[in-house]
Amino acid sequence: GPAAAMYAGLQELGVANGEDLKETLTNCTEPLKAIEQFQTENGVLLPSLQSALPFLDLHGTPRLEFHQSVFDELREKLLERVSAIALEGKVEERYKKLEDLLEKSFSLVKMPSIQPVVMCVMKHLPKVPEKKLKLVMADKDLYKACAVEVKRQIWQDNQALFGDEVSPLLKQYILEKENVLFSSDISVLHNFFSPSPKTRRQGEVVQKLTQMIGKNVKLYDMVLQFLRTLFLRTRNIHYCTLRAELLMSLHDLEISEICTVDPCHKFTWCLDACIREKFVDNKRARELQGFLDGVKKGQEQVLGDLSMILCDPFAINTLALSTIRHMQDLVGQDTLPRESPDMLLLLRMLSLGQGAWDMIDSQVFKEPKMEAELITRFLPMLMSFVVDDQTFNVDQKLPSEEKGPIPYPSTIPEAFTKFLQENRIACEIGLYYILHITKQRNKNAFLKLLPALVETFSDLAFGDIFLHLLTGNLTLLGEEFALEDFCTSLFDNFFLTACSKKENVHRHVLRLLLHLHHKVAPAKLESLQKALEPTKQSGEAVKELYNQLTEKLELRKPSPAEVTETPSMELPLPTVPTPASR
Repeated sequence: GPAAAMYAGLQELGVANGEDLKETLTNCTEPLKAIEQFQTENGVLLPSLQSALPFLDLHGTPRLEFHQSVFDELREKLLERVSAIALEGKVEERYKKLEDLLEKSFSLVKMPSIQPVVMCVMKHLPKVPEKKLKLVMADKDLYKACAVEVKRQIWQDNQALFGDEVSPLLKQYILEKENVLFSSDISVLHNFFSPSPKTRRQGEVVQKLTQMIGKNVKLYDMVLQFLRTLFLRTRNIHYCTLRAELLMSLHDLEISEICTVDPCHKFTWCLDACIREKFVDNKRARELQGFLDGVKKGQEQVLGDLSMILCDPFAINTLALSTIRHMQDLVGQDTLPRESPDMLLLLRMLSLGQGAWDMIDSQVFKEPKMEAELITRFLPMLMSFVVDDQTFNVDQKLPSEEKGPIPYPSTIPEAFTKFLQENRIACEIGLYYILHITKQRNKNAFLKLLPALVETFSDLAFGDIFLHLLTGNLTLLGEEFALEDFCTSLFDNFFLTACSKKENVHRHVLRLLLHLHHKVAPAKLESLQKALEPTKQSGEAVKELYNQLTEKLELRKPSPAEVTETPSMELPLPTVPTPASR
């Protein structure tokens, strides 16, 4: 029973236990004498105590309580002593002492009172004997009670066991990312990319993994291997974020044992600074280029790792924002993209990041070829959009001779649509350009380019990151939601084309409406409510959001009493939009 467990292993050490006392009492003629003798033989052997014990008996203090308190005191002293031994004397000697201590005490590891001491000894041994590790591993409770220092020694030779420990953390990490992307807070100021890299690295999963790895290069490599495998299996780019965060978390702790052997360390550190500023400045661009140009023959495999670091959405976001900013500067300087080394480097890094999955999958480690058309045709086309907008804004301010306002050039070049469908990098930059004009509240440009988003390269325009950012930026165009043509373009011709096929799009539209429903004209709202009704196939998240929206709209409806008195109340007039400031 449990009592047996409490004293497990004492006999091997020649220490009497309850069984021995039972035996003594069963085979003796004078039980009281036998008990007294057992107490003398097995009590605390201190002469000064012999007279004190009867005194404690008089005060009704049970012997067990006394022995327990002496024992607790001794255990504390022993734990302190073990920790001290681990730090003193010559290395070989101190470990020899600890190994001897482990040899003597290990048989008592199942005794709850002694267990902490055994665990403490193992924790301080850089190499616990294999046999002991196997015994710990075979016993669930012992394994659980082990210090992480001991578990690391077990894990490094048991990838499957380590995988079982890491797997739930990785699931949790992906879930946390998705929760942020679908968060009910929709804002242009606080979005997925708002937290600084330092803040992100304080997250629970990154901290736990960092703790589990310690300074163990073998475990670090295993985690990277898990991340690569999962990235290949799922194509989920959040694994790339974790790859970078983990390295930088070890960097924060100055764990040189790992940082110096990860060939991506300096590149990641430099890119991390760019992500913090959400911009790649000239000086850092040179540095990053130096790393890429410095990949030597025979070391090309590092490109696989670098591409994964560059595929992190936080890196892509920084590179894409920098590309848009750079493009505007080029318009101002009357310079072509192909004449700008910084622009070429940004595109090179975007290509490397976007090619990560293919490179790791094919194991062919060479930089993807940059498509000339991207530089000679696509970017100049975007620059012409910027110029068109500037011209239009100037023209509007000029007193015009003819009657009537100048119409906005609303046709979209066919080449633009084609680029977004066929070229991954063009698509990524095109989407960021659309986010940029939305943030500028440039409704005309937004409506002009929106039709190009219905069919994009691997449906990037219906990806969660883009929709998360777009819904945030659309809050700046809130007043436009009262207009029929705006809503038709945005909902009927864009969102609703994908809602039935893509659950995530359905969720994002509902998020947006929960936030902006009061801006939408009632008739439009009603038809949207019908169009967005969940089907039998819809997941819980969609149903939940739809119910929230329905509740909100119920609250908005005027009560029947009001309606009968004043029928005019039924449809509030759409607010007259003021001309956009741009």
